[in-house]
Amino acid sequence: MGPAAGDRHACKSLTEGMKYVKLGSSDLVVSEVCLGTMTWGEQNTDEEAYEQLSVAFDEFGINFIDTAEMYPVQPRAETQGRTDIAISKWLKDRNREDVVLASKVCGRQDTNTYIRKSGQPPRVRRADIVESVDASLQRLGTDYLDLLQVHWPDRYVPIFGDESYNYAKERDDDVAFEDQLRGLEEVVKAGKVRHIGVSNETPFGVAKFVELSERLGLPRVCSIQNSYSLLVRADFELGGLVEVCAPRNADVGLLAYSPLAGGVLTGKYQDSDSDNSKSRLNHFKGYMARYRNSMSEAAVKAYVEVAAEVGLTPTQLALAWCYTRPFVTSTIVGATSVEQLRENIMAYNCPITEQADDMIREVYHKYTDPTKVPR
Repeated sequence: MGPAAGDRHACKSLTEGMKYVKLGSSDLVVSEVCLGTMTWGEQNTDEEAYEQLSVAFDEFGINFIDTAEMYPVQPRAETQGRTDIAISKWLKDRNREDVVLASKVCGRQDTNTYIRKSGQPPRVRRADIVESVDASLQRLGTDYLDLLQVHWPDRYVPIFGDESYNYAKERDDDVAFEDQLRGLEEVVKAGKVRHIGVSNETPFGVAKFVELSERLGLPRVCSIQNSYSLLVRADFELGGLVEVCAPRNADVGLLAYSPLAGGVLTGKYQDSDSDNSKSRLNHFKGYMARYRNSMSEAAVKAYVEVAAEVGLTPTQLALAWCYTRPFVTSTIVGATSVEQLRENIMAYNCPITEQADDMIREVYHKYTDPTKVPR
């Protein structure tokens, strides 16, 4: 029997142990830290992935892994799926029931011709969902996913640093919300997927999915995986997602990804002497550009100063802040080394004092959403 919500895994490295919580409206109980995997198969070997998984599960009590059919990043036809294969090598040595395994099906991507066997760009249609799940299960060497998330919406939405919603970018051929849910229902009824979630989604999207699931008796979205960090807060906090996702409303748990903003909140890019040639920002330049504009860099500098003032490293400040937000169910952390991974998880020990919270609030008021300034 797995952990119950509220349980803590005792471990020497964490003062109060790793806490487990219920994921939204589902019956999944997950650790408050989730292991991200998107560098495995690109920046990390299978052996390094195996070591990271063993450290996360055995040393820290993490029970939650997040992958995706498009991983690793930067996405390439030659490497697509390698992350899942790395996980499979570790998973075969474990009791599958002890692991909460999440993956993602691609949203619409008009330029991608290698994800689907047909060579057609991926969409969130029934056939795409079925093909995606079957391929993921084969690579992972398992017969079910605990959580399947729509990686990004089939319809146009502004994500990855886009400034605001643009009517001119709307499309007439979106896959309807109901059709997406019918496709997800098929893999749930087949026993291939236990629960469903969304990613990079908006308040409208979450509300629409939940309303349809309740009215039509279709699978219910239980999680939302969105970017959330000291640099990227406004969309979730001010844009309505906190209210929509609240337990008394849609009861959708936030899985916060990129809590270090692609690594910039570690402060390492502020140090001219650091060797960042192998860093994520340099591997995925287009996706990470929003973190390198002048406003984002000024905000990072201010947060680095806050960290020094309160006696934390920049990494500890950024992650401890995310770990302690009341509406974050689990924070997804990734690393390219076991040393980085340990540092990231052990930030779970660090308190965010009232002084630190006040100082963070001051910086936030000055740089509310610096990733969205025109570039």
